[in-house]
Amino acid sequence: MTSVRRRVVSRLAAVTLTPGLLVAGAVVGAGPAAAEDGSTGRGGATATLNGQKTSGQAVVHKDGKEVTTGAGLFEMSVDDGGMLQVYGVDVHNPVQKLARYEEVPRSASSLHDNRHAGKIRWVLRHSYPQVNDLAKLAKISDAGRLTPSTAAAGTQVAIWRFTDEARVEAVDPAAEKLADYLERKAKNTPEPNASLTLSKPAVAGEAGELFGPITVRTTAPSVTIVPGAEASSLDVDVVGADGEPITTARDGSKLYFDVPEGVDPGSTTLTAQATTSVPVGRVFTGTGEHATSPTILAGSSPAMVSATARANWADSGAIPAVNGRKNCAESGVDVTTTNKGDGPFRFSLGGEDYEIAPGETRTLTVPVREDQPYEINVAGTGGFDRTFSGILDCQPSGAEEDGSGLAPQTGEQSGDSSVSTATTGGEPDDVNLAETGNSSNTPLIVGVAVGLLTVGAVAMLLVRRHWSKGGEGGSETEEAQSEAAPEPVDGAD
Repeated sequence: MTSVRRRVVSRLAAVTLTPGLLVAGAVVGAGPAAAEDGSTGRGGATATLNGQKTSGQAVVHKDGKEVTTGAGLFEMSVDDGGMLQVYGVDVHNPVQKLARYEEVPRSASSLHDNRHAGKIRWVLRHSYPQVNDLAKLAKISDAGRLTPSTAAAGTQVAIWRFTDEARVEAVDPAAEKLADYLERKAKNTPEPNASLTLSKPAVAGEAGELFGPITVRTTAPSVTIVPGAEASSLDVDVVGADGEPITTARDGSKLYFDVPEGVDPGSTTLTAQATTSVPVGRVFTGTGEHATSPTILAGSSPAMVSATARANWADSGAIPAVNGRKNCAESGVDVTTTNKGDGPFRFSLGGEDYEIAPGETRTLTVPVREDQPYEINVAGTGGFDRTFSGILDCQPSGAEEDGSGLAPQTGEQSGDSSVSTATTGGEPDDVNLAETGNSSNTPLIVGVAVGLLTVGAVAMLLVRRHWSKGGEGGSETEEAQSEAAPEPVDGAD
């Protein structure tokens, strides 16, 4: 299990090195003067993983070995209210208890190039807990008798067969029959829509004009629009397509910032909020300082979801709008900058200087190491300072990584920064899912730990032989304590 062991070591390194800056020559940290911080999420639900809800067991076959692991449903608490049920998408790596998650499109996850991704959603929609009539599910799958635990295990095993193309089978015969049925019947289905997202996270313009449009995309019947705290004091309104102030919106609504002429240069935000059930099949990836396995949504209560957009304005000169977005196809983060002013916008990114002409949009792809936290700072004209942070989780556990931990980049490169660039003349309108094999990693982690202890013991023995006679005396060792990581969730209940 060489590739799995390499992955485990990589994840251990991610824990011990956080929150260091882990992008060679391409990422700089936010200093004390950073005006704002933001993730590269596009909106939707954010949640904390509570733990395992319902599970059975499965056997994973790899490299001639068999490892037994838990398989089933996890539960998450959504910020500001709501609960989610999720399955894992990585059989070889654990989710982390109390880890933070955010809703993302497939393109920002390890499913971005998975040819079976559409089949996974079919499995979720046609099995437990979406189908909670277990007698009916058992009959159509010829499973005999199903319980919540065996149904969850069979569903998780079917998902793993598609996400990892793993050789995995359920321990319980009924769960195994359900997994076989789901794998055999699954059909590709479209990716579900986001629970809530805004087409443009950042807009800009001259005072006295409307900035936008920002299109609302949501599964909720109604969305509340809340202007930022600065908007009221600056007489800045959020308006609809008719130019009238707007406080509620729906899917397809177009929003604008209305900034009066003569207002001093500045910025503000709007937040869209709604209560809705998150669509089955939406992906959730970890956010924060610690790597954790991705999950995929199997069920949702009504939950609070939100998305934010920012507006910058001035009377003249450079007027930038900058946003970041994970790009798993390029193993990095796309930083897109648009200049709506009449002067050039000069900024630094990854130790390199760039200039965006008036009316120009440019996307720079910053390479990021897999499973490790990043902070990407954009500092430019007029004191502009923006930092994007998060964790990139784009590769399935079996993927081979090069020695640097960076995926190869394509496109124009500048100096040593390895930042790929793309330039256009206009501004893009960016529109837009258990137990995950923790037991299979446990022997590997223990093995790594034992190996490290052995090396330490040998080193101490050599030191003692060098400095003492006859083995008398001794020295005390201090155990180095790394920053505490979220606790890996245990196997079965």
